Amino acid sequence: VGLTIGVLTGTGSHSELVQADHIVTSVSEILQHLREEEKERDGQKVDSINYSSSASSSSSPLNTRHFSTLSQPKWHQLSCRRHYSTDGPYPPLLKCKYDYIIVGAGSAGCVLANRLTEDGKSSVLLIEAGPENNSWKIRMPAALMYNLCDDKYNWYYHTEPEPGMNNRIMYQPRGRVWGGSSSLNAMVYVRGHAYDYDRWEKEGASGWSYASCLPYFRKSQTHELGPNEYRGGDGPLKVSRGKTDHPLHHAFIEAGIQAGYPFTDDMNGYQQEGFGWMDMTIHNGQRWSAADAYLLPATARVNLDTITRALVLRILFSGHRAVGLEFEHTGMCQKVEAEKEVILCGGAINSPQLLQLSGVGDADHLKSVDIPVIHHLPGVGRNLQDHLEIYVQQECKKPITLYSAQWKYPHNMIRIGLEWFLHQTGYGATAHLESGAFIRSRGGVLHPDIQYHFLPSTVNDHGRKMGPCHAYQVHVGPMRPQSRGSVMVKSKDPHEHPKIKFNYMTIAEDAQEFRDGIKLTREIFAQKAFDEYRGEELAPGKDVLNDEQIDAFSRQMADSAYHPSCSCKMGSPNDPLAVVDPSCRVIGLEGLRVVDASIMPSVVSGNLNGPTIMVAEKAADIIRGREPLPKSNAPVWRPADPNKQR
Repeated sequence: VGLTIGVLTGTGSHSELVQADHIVTSVSEILQHLREEEKERDGQKVDSINYSSSASSSSSPLNTRHFSTLSQPKWHQLSCRRHYSTDGPYPPLLKCKYDYIIVGAGSAGCVLANRLTEDGKSSVLLIEAGPENNSWKIRMPAALMYNLCDDKYNWYYHTEPEPGMNNRIMYQPRGRVWGGSSSLNAMVYVRGHAYDYDRWEKEGASGWSYASCLPYFRKSQTHELGPNEYRGGDGPLKVSRGKTDHPLHHAFIEAGIQAGYPFTDDMNGYQQEGFGWMDMTIHNGQRWSAADAYLLPATARVNLDTITRALVLRILFSGHRAVGLEFEHTGMCQKVEAEKEVILCGGAINSPQLLQLSGVGDADHLKSVDIPVIHHLPGVGRNLQDHLEIYVQQECKKPITLYSAQWKYPHNMIRIGLEWFLHQTGYGATAHLESGAFIRSRGGVLHPDIQYHFLPSTVNDHGRKMGPCHAYQVHVGPMRPQSRGSVMVKSKDPHEHPKIKFNYMTIAEDAQEFRDGIKLTREIFAQKAFDEYRGEELAPGKDVLNDEQIDAFSRQMADSAYHPSCSCKMGSPNDPLAVVDPSCRVIGLEGLRVVDASIMPSVVSGNLNGPTIMVAEKAADIIRGREPLPKSNAPVWRPADPNKQR
């Protein structure tokens, strides 16, 4: 059993997607296969759009209709790599109209697909460019690198040369599968700090303060420790704590306390600041993605249709109102209408890209790539933000790290794999980022601006390169960078990846925070709790000492923490960078909303999956015209003396 533990290894194939199994040579061949399909139905009357009934998971007439390359009739599979121009139209795959069309089955799209169909009153089509998330490589938490570094479920984006990072072209994975990046990520559940959301409101996102957002965090969540005024107890998203009880996680937390930082029993509750145990979207030893939480339970509803492997080409407009979409599915272009709204949930790269392809964005840029302008909205694709992180690595004198779980030790890999496949327990049932911390880099900072994820192993290059020995590392990075980037289409071709440029570390304050983070990490690793484990520093290394050397190391070795956001900023109409209003409606247009991480006014202090799900939960109530949940009055911890760093 050639299993690889994903946090340690798992480099995937970077080859192009496979070509079609068969290409037909004539229209008559297609029609012949279609006639054969008709005969196989034994005269049974079939709804004109339900060509995938054989793929349903149940014989119930209430099953959702799902369309994908694999679930189409034979004639449709045969034509999957060629567009045919024929004398007659193809049989329609979908209904002509839906109340809502959702673009993207990522975290936000899954939430909306569930919430907008739960009362049975609205018809919804959910369109996803990738496949379903039914692979064991997605479900096994430790196998995350199989998909994070492979293009099967991944858009596999890369940036333009980044001027603040020695002109490096930097990897930016994004989920292209049911669940989106929640099916690829490291399953760390972090909400950010309360002040992040209060800042949103000050930046123009009226109604999105922490008191307004916390009830939706609670609504979305079921925490294994039970509900309280911060945690949820009956939401779809299952959240748990680590089970390995690894001694190095204990050493990391104890070292933080010895260095003078507080312990926090819940980074997502009363007190973010401090060292403690991380929450994870893992349930019964398996990844619990947004698709598991929201989409799969909704697929039996008759008013929800889903389609996979479909690339949306553009939004269709009648004047300034969005009325539908044009998309490509198995090589054919099709159109579908939205009676109420089109809702973009593609994320911080895809949503601005689709808006621009549809003629919504900066008019001068659109004209430069020969795209007809529907609506001049200069903020589309701008204000792009992300978190950078770097690995501080230390050799471990005891052979207790995950080094023994990699391919050099196949007997251990087999044992770990078999335990997970049989029982969903053990080292295969975790992503191993079970402890972490949030600290302030210096006195006077109002709330934590540095985040830690601790790993009892070492990896490099997004997990594609293994450490040379038993060692441990901590991922450290600043949480509120000042650098701003952009996402801009290169052409009017929807198949071409857009120009992505984050401008990482082009602002002096960002470099300073990285410098502070590395120095503070070295101090933590030097505490007594690590004495029995600490060997030589592997990275940055003993020769990297002064500020100039630290800066050079950071620019060469830091990489994305995979938190792109803010490229369709929420704000007031008088904000020149605002793309959507506080109701998520695209400013200046009708029938069109954006609901995903792209609408965040500024990046939150932590991982983004939990906040994105919260955004979609809150947006669902807005779209349905419901009163918002009552505001929370839960208190927020403050340091005794904020002028002190700790």
